Amino acid sequence: MHGASVTSLVIVILAAFLTPILLHRLKLNFMPVVVAEIIIGLFIGKSGFNIVHEDMWLETLSMLGFIFLMFLSGLEIDFTAFAGGKKKEKLPSGKNAPNTFLVSTVIFVGIFALSLLLSYIFVWIGLMDNAFLMTLIISTISLGVVVPTLKDAGIMKSNIGQIILLVAVIADLVTMILLAVFASIYGGGESNTWLLLILFGAGVALYFLGKTFMNRSFIETMSKGTIQIGTRAVFTLIILLVAISETIGAENILGAFLAGVLVSLLSPNKEMVQKLDSFGYGFLIPIFFVMVGVDLDIWALFKDPKIFLLIPLLFIGLLISKIVPILYLRKWYDMKTTLASGFLLTSTLSLVIAAATIGERMEVITSEMSGALILVAVITSIVTPIFFRKLFPKNEGKPTKIKVAFIGANQMTLPVTRELNPDLYETTVYHIQQDKIDKQIAESLFEIKEISEFQVDALKEQNAFDVDMIVVATGDEQKNAAIALYAKEEQVNRVIASVGSPDLASKLKEEEIDIFSTLLSTNTVLRALIEAPSVMRILTNSETTLYQINLNNPKYDDILLRNFPFTGDIIFVRIFRGKDSIVPHGDTDLKLGDRLIVTGSREYVNELKQELELV
Repeated sequence: MHGASVTSLVIVILAAFLTPILLHRLKLNFMPVVVAEIIIGLFIGKSGFNIVHEDMWLETLSMLGFIFLMFLSGLEIDFTAFAGGKKKEKLPSGKNAPNTFLVSTVIFVGIFALSLLLSYIFVWIGLMDNAFLMTLIISTISLGVVVPTLKDAGIMKSNIGQIILLVAVIADLVTMILLAVFASIYGGGESNTWLLLILFGAGVALYFLGKTFMNRSFIETMSKGTIQIGTRAVFTLIILLVAISETIGAENILGAFLAGVLVSLLSPNKEMVQKLDSFGYGFLIPIFFVMVGVDLDIWALFKDPKIFLLIPLLFIGLLISKIVPILYLRKWYDMKTTLASGFLLTSTLSLVIAAATIGERMEVITSEMSGALILVAVITSIVTPIFFRKLFPKNEGKPTKIKVAFIGANQMTLPVTRELNPDLYETTVYHIQQDKIDKQIAESLFEIKEISEFQVDALKEQNAFDVDMIVVATGDEQKNAAIALYAKEEQVNRVIASVGSPDLASKLKEEEIDIFSTLLSTNTVLRALIEAPSVMRILTNSETTLYQINLNNPKYDDILLRNFPFTGDIIFVRIFRGKDSIVPHGDTDLKLGDRLIVTGSREYVNELKQELELV
């Protein structure tokens, strides 16, 4: 018995290890790894060679994998996506981009309403007995498939990418909550739905507790070395909420999902998220997905004609439930983009497995029906991302130029507009009429837009805030501060302001506004000339100056510097990742969002900048 236990565990661990290697060697990049793990499980389980037998070891690790998967699903939810008031983006069609939250909500309401209708049709024709469970299965969307696909396509931060992501996020949240309600209603005995309030109350209390302590200096000290207090806190939170869930009779995965949501709300640093991802997707979660395949008996599904009929009809139902509501996007996007979005949103996996497992345990559906639902989820996760990649229009042009607005034409701003690379930056200078310097000469050298005064309203009339970056240097630091703060409210990505007063500078820095002043620049340059004259030579030499490149292209995420595919006259000087400053070496892995400080020839740096900053 003990030998069999270890043998099965070893086979499952080996299967989980070899699956991504086989995918890479066979060039099956279209298939999500989790789907491949289920397929491998089919080969070694009941549908194939039947060499794995579930026991206490595998049952425990599989359950922990499922719990951790639900935790990471909650952690993937980016609540900044729900914030309104973002600046309008211009679409290729020339139209203003729609409000992502409003459009996503309308689409999900359509998906849910259509799912409810289709569920009753399935009940009416006798393929399913429970309309509530069927509605959850049809309306759910897999974040685990949507997020990697959007990253691979490089559209995560675009308007259409945010809409697709937000629809999936809302579907994940709503489905998870309703799944908990379903479990409490059909779990046997009296309905204890109201007890869910205890779980959510505990979640709120733990959120405020975490908010209070997370930025304390002693916590930061204990987050390093062998203590790793942050990681301990996360696992304590998961176990605590899972325990509360089971105590009140709810599903343990709801507690895990809520733990992920709380950690996401507390905005953990990228290093922490990376550690949790590594542990989950590197160990526990693959075991769970392999075991899903092991337990699935495909041959038994085809013995029942009703189950045999359910599989294609459910697949068609999933497509209809997503593609019909997504047609709302035709107001802004072409048909190919709209249909591609609908196909990607059809992918379902984790929550279907959860719903099927819970439904089977509560005897609402049979084990064969549960297997059929999981099989359809696997098929959607393989097929729909392929259709998305085929249909979604390729961006064949050069990356969009970064739009920079300079508020104030003077000896600081005008020379900079000439120095910035025109292939990468589109600059516009805004200045008041009466102070405009030598109008004819200025207009021949610079693009200067006249405004009546340095005020927010006058700048809004000229669309000065519809840019990626704004530099405010009017000569009046109070006006600079007011304009900079408003630009931050308008969601301008980067705001730079000329301010000399320490108090005012401190206030702006709190709002993440970058500060510069003549006095600060002079002091910095003089100190550098004294302490590090060689560094100053690098900075002032146009061929060897330092440049910052933001790594936005997902193609280069997780690549080692020694394996970096570009060769040329360039040296990586520093890598800034969040609050961390990293000295690069051959084994340093690049991460999406890194700010790379490099030096080298201007031509090569420009080429590299275009490639790495491509979104």
